[in-house]
Amino acid sequence: MRQPHPAPRSHPVGAPAHPARRTVAEHRRQVGALVTAALAARAPLRLAVTDLLADARAGVFAPRRLAADARAVVALPGFDNSQMDGYAVRSADLARAGQDAVVSLPVGPAVPAGQSPAPLPPGTAVPVMTGAPIPPGADAVVRVEDADPPSFGGGPGGGVRVEQVTFAAPVAPGTFVRVTGSDVAADDVVVRAGTALGPAQVGALVAAGVRYVDVVAPPRVLLVSTGSEVVAPGSPLGPAQVYDANGSILTAALAQVGCRVDAHVLPDDAGALRAVLAAAHDVDLVITTGGVSQGAFEVVRAGFSTDTGGPHPDAVWFGGVAVQPGGPQGLGTIAIGTATPGGARQVPLVAFPGNPVSALISFELFVRPLLAAATAVIPAERLIRRAPLAAPLDSPPAVLQVRRGAYDAEGRVHLVGGSGSHLLAHLAAATVLVHIPPGVDHLEAGDVVETWEIA
Repeated sequence: MRQPHPAPRSHPVGAPAHPARRTVAEHRRQVGALVTAALAARAPLRLAVTDLLADARAGVFAPRRLAADARAVVALPGFDNSQMDGYAVRSADLARAGQDAVVSLPVGPAVPAGQSPAPLPPGTAVPVMTGAPIPPGADAVVRVEDADPPSFGGGPGGGVRVEQVTFAAPVAPGTFVRVTGSDVAADDVVVRAGTALGPAQVGALVAAGVRYVDVVAPPRVLLVSTGSEVVAPGSPLGPAQVYDANGSILTAALAQVGCRVDAHVLPDDAGALRAVLAAAHDVDLVITTGGVSQGAFEVVRAGFSTDTGGPHPDAVWFGGVAVQPGGPQGLGTIAIGTATPGGARQVPLVAFPGNPVSALISFELFVRPLLAAATAVIPAERLIRRAPLAAPLDSPPAVLQVRRGAYDAEGRVHLVGGSGSHLLAHLAAATVLVHIPPGVDHLEAGDVVETWEIA
């Protein structure tokens, strides 16, 4: 891969962001404060370790993060055992072995893995297999290849046929012995709170006899796609209607970061929106798409004004963020569950614009890192690279423009499609999001840009 140009040959201009718009950094901070506090308030979820294994066998091993320390029920190792195939000995019996002398010992009954051995008589060596218990009285293991003969003599599956073994060197106490509790003692922490549960952690929990763990509960998201032109996938498509790409994109994106999703498609009807929110329960976050701009049928924006029975208008902010696509945004705290037995709860609302590309980029910029950090998706942040452009581009200088792109064989970034927020097929072909910062109106081929890898 050709090395990126050392510095972008960008063409900065003096046009500042529109004064009524939030910067991307400020909106990320505001969303982060609201959503992180809500996620932190969730009660931990107790899971059986066997359930984690069942999920893995079913191919649905969800990202999990421990909410509390997991303590070992049994020590690891649970008994002194051999690190090698060899001979268990008393080190004192080999003290005379050296350059000018050898020590020959009779061979006692072999110790296979899974059986408890008898005590080792002084002046005796016994074959011990890897992982098998060390006989009481033995304090070291000599590898079979360091003994004479250098094999057990029985061949594969043939047992042990050696009756006398000779050692040409002494052995230090503890050699090739795995001591009880040398990994973790019983009741010690085997996996700490905050750790993501991957294969190694699950293996340690099982080995240490842990039966139950407290994990961070997966975020529960109420996802609402709005628009009278939008219909659910699989439904008949009427005149001037489109399938719900927004809900489909975000359902998949939320599932990738370990969320549980309750998705709805609603017309431009504030009453229908309020009814879904009133019936909601067991929800940590509400995400909507559409209805946040300046049009005549902005159902989300209208649904939270005082004259439609919504919460206090200060609870939800609607405005612009200096990003393209994804400029119109909403953020606040709303009441849900007013019609449920449990009563009303206050949860964060994050409102995205209605174009599909805008919705996904909004999710990537403002919400995905928060959810991924909570659910132990690694890495929580997208991998950032800097690489040269394959072709020149123009960008509106007042905003962060996020274009779709892909790398070529030489490590250059090619844009995929135009800047329009409706270009779904081009979005599906992209592997990176290309960030052109505010204050830049033009970049040449070879100028370096920041990319976020999304595939």
